[in-house]
Formats: sequence, C-alpha cells, structure tokens
Amino acid sequence: MTMLSLGPYASFIVTSYAAAALVVVLLIGWIVIDHRNQTERLRELDRSGITRRSGRSATDRP
Repeated sequence: MTMLSLGPYASFIVTSYAAAALVVVLLIGWIVIDHRNQTERLRELDRSGITRRSGRSATDRP
C-alpha cells in the first residue's frame, strides 16, 4: 500500500489530522460520560421524590 505524496508538509498535515481526530474522540467521550452522569443524577432525584417541572401542567402548584 503506497501513501499519498503529501510533499514536504506531510508530517504537519498528518499531525494536524491526528490532533483533530483526537479532539473529536475526546469530546465524544466527554459527552457520553456526562450523559451517563446526568441520567444517573436524574434517576437519583426521581427516586428521592423530586419531580421535573416539565411533568406538571401549568395549573399545578408545587
């Protein structure tokens, strides 16, 4: 398998793409972990009896 000829800037180009890919992977991981934490926190609040305001109608009093 031959690599494309990227010229004298090949190392810069490959490094830039690798860094961008790493940042995207880290952001996706951060989002997944945060989603799990937020979901668990909501479950804890639901178990403790605290409900979401969006679950009530406009005429309900807290």
